[in-house]
Amino acid sequence: MLAAALSLIARQGYAQTSTAHVARQAGTSESQLIKHFGSKDGLLEALFDRVWADFNAQVEQLAAAHPDPVHRLRAIIALMLARIAAHAEVRRLMLFEGRRIRSRGAVVSAGFVRFVEGIDALLKEAKQAGQFRLPLAPAAIRSMLIGACEGLMRDRQLAEDAGYPAAYSSKDIERAMEALIASFFTDAPVPSRRKGSRPAVRHRRRSRR
Repeated sequence: MLAAALSLIARQGYAQTSTAHVARQAGTSESQLIKHFGSKDGLLEALFDRVWADFNAQVEQLAAAHPDPVHRLRAIIALMLARIAAHAEVRRLMLFEGRRIRSRGAVVSAGFVRFVEGIDALLKEAKQAGQFRLPLAPAAIRSMLIGACEGLMRDRQLAEDAGYPAAYSSKDIERAMEALIASFFTDAPVPSRRKGSRPAVRHRRRSRR
C-alpha cells in the first residue's frame, strides 16, 4: 500500500489521490487501507516515516565514518542530495508534499523530527568544538541549511517540469551547499580560553644602554 501511495502521490499529487485509488493500485480494499492507516493523512504520514526511517539509518552510520561534526555534516548533505536526486518519486514526495498543510493543519513527520534532532546535536557538537564562524543560533543554521537544500532542488525540479528559471546542475547545487557550509563553519577547532583568563603577553627585553 505504501509503494502504491508513493507512486500515485508522486505522479499526481496528494490532493488528487484518493484512498480508493491507492487501495485499487495496491490490490486491496479501501477498508483495509483505512484499518491500517486511519485516513489519507495517516497514510501520508506513514509514507514519510518510511522514507525518513531509511534515510536516518544511513545518517547514523555516518557518525562512525566521520567523527568530526563538520565533516559529518558535509557527508549528510551529500547523502541527502544523492538520495533525492536518484529517486524521482521520493524527490517529488519530499520537495512538494513535505510541507503541505493537511486537513488537521501543519504536520511534520516523526522521522523528519528525528533527523532535525540529529542535525541539532551535530551543530551543538561543532559549536562546543569552536567550529562556528558566526555567533548564530544552531537552530537558525539548521533551518538555513535544510531550507537551502530543499529550495535548490525544488527549483531545479520546477525548471524541468514547468520551465522555471533555475537552469543549474546538480554540481551547482553541491557547490552552493559547500559554500554555505564553509561560510558557517571552520574545519579547524578554534582554541578556547578559560573564562576570566587573559591572553599571554610577551615581554620585550629592555636593551642596555
